Amino acid sequence: MQAFIQGIGVGGSLIIAVGAQNAFVLKQGLKQSHSLPIAALCSFIDAVMITAGVAGLGHLILAFPLIKDIASIGGAIFLLAYGARALRSSFHAQGLDTEATQGADTLRAAILTTLGISLLNPHLYLDTVVLLGSISTQFEQEDRQLFGAGAVLASFVWFFGLSLGARYLSPLFKQPKAWCYLDRFICLTMWGIAAALLWPYIK
Repeated sequence: MQAFIQGIGVGGSLIIAVGAQNAFVLKQGLKQSHSLPIAALCSFIDAVMITAGVAGLGHLILAFPLIKDIASIGGAIFLLAYGARALRSSFHAQGLDTEATQGADTLRAAILTTLGISLLNPHLYLDTVVLLGSISTQFEQEDRQLFGAGAVLASFVWFFGLSLGARYLSPLFKQPKAWCYLDRFICLTMWGIAAALLWPYIK
C-alpha cells in the first residue's frame, strides 16, 4: 500500500501542475463540449505512458535525445499556434451559453487537439515515462506495479474531476470578461511552455 499511495502522491503532483493539457481540459469542461471523451483520452494517454515508464521505456528515451528534440520543436510550434488562437478569441469574448456551445466543436477536432497538446509535449514523456519510471525503480516488481497503478488512478481522478468540476464555474463564465481572462491565461500558459521548450535551442 505504501507504493500505491506514493504513486498517487507523486503522480498527482506532476499532473495537477498548470499546463497546456489542463488548460484545454478546463476550457472544454466549461463549454461542456466533448469534455468527458477528452478527459478519458487524457487519462488513457497518461496511463499508457506511466505503464511504459514503470516497464523501463524511460531509459530508451534518454538514450536517443533526437526523440526529445523532435517533440520539443514540434510541440512548441503547436502551442504557439494554439496560444495565438486563444489570444485572438479573447478580443471577441462573449458570455458563455452552455446550450449554444455544447457540441459546437466537433468530436474529431477535440480529439485531434487533445492528441496534439498531449503527445507533442515532451514534458509528458519526461514526467510520466522518465521521472515516474525512475522513481518506480526503488520498488520491487510487485510494488512497482502498485506505484504505477497509484499514479494512473491519480490521473483519472484529476482529469475527470477537472472536467466535471468545471461545470460548476459556468455561471461565472457567463460574463464576457471572465471568458476573456481565461483565454488570455490559456494563451500565456501555451506560450510560456513553448518558450521553455525552445529556450535550450536558442540560448
